[in-house]
Amino acid sequence: MTSAMPPESNDILAAQQDALATQQDAFAAHIRDPERVPPPPGIEDRRLKIYRDLFFNNVESMLAGNFPVLRRLYGDDGWQALIRAFYRDHDCQTPLFTELAREFLRYLDARASTDASRDAGHNDPPWLRELAHYEWIELALQISEARNDEIAHEPHGDLLEGRPLVSPLAWPLAYAWPVHRIGPDYRPDTPPAAPTLLMLRREADGAVSFHALTPLSFRLLQRLDAEPALGGREQLLALAAEAGAPDLDGFLHDGAAMLALMRAEGTILGTRLD
Repeated sequence: MTSAMPPESNDILAAQQDALATQQDAFAAHIRDPERVPPPPGIEDRRLKIYRDLFFNNVESMLAGNFPVLRRLYGDDGWQALIRAFYRDHDCQTPLFTELAREFLRYLDARASTDASRDAGHNDPPWLRELAHYEWIELALQISEARNDEIAHEPHGDLLEGRPLVSPLAWPLAYAWPVHRIGPDYRPDTPPAAPTLLMLRREADGAVSFHALTPLSFRLLQRLDAEPALGGREQLLALAAEAGAPDLDGFLHDGAAMLALMRAEGTILGTRLD
């Protein structure tokens, strides 16, 4: 049977733990912002440099892989400055490396919304957050745990009489900027009059495919997700009313063909059974 530690030993242990925590905080603060935060005493700068480079380069390399277009657009110096600001200023909410790109998006949102950021003169392009989201969403879809068999459905069900089921691995997206075209040779100053409507779909082999959507196909996918209790015919009739279609029969005919094409491509899985 062990005896309890004397009060003096508890005090010493608590003091040692506090000192270690203080040193760790100072070390972390210096690693994140070495230009403004001095290093903790007693550690050789040569050793500190190893940690400074290792941590930052790991974060920079991972984000460069997640956001290759942004990396090219910003160039070496601009990209390093952007990632350094994220590394220094953002308080990540998760330790998971797979969530690092999402944390970067949160940082860009905060960076755009704060007066301090505007005062700092970052001069970020107006499409920065949308382009970053477009690049991130591919990774998000690749690692999504959603499955096509997680909702009961009939693959060959009647898409007009039944309730069409959109694949959980088909994600329609709307952007103010033409994010799929932005690159080193195309940096628009003003958004186009019409939004950019896209869809990402994860295929059976795990690859992510990109597709342009018409306003009607985008709205149909929105409706199928928002009103899952409605049958395909009801969805098309409601869509026709929204669009003010003068030829209802023709609209239904074309809409049925659109649904069939979406099923053939894998965007629609069939009809719901639940």
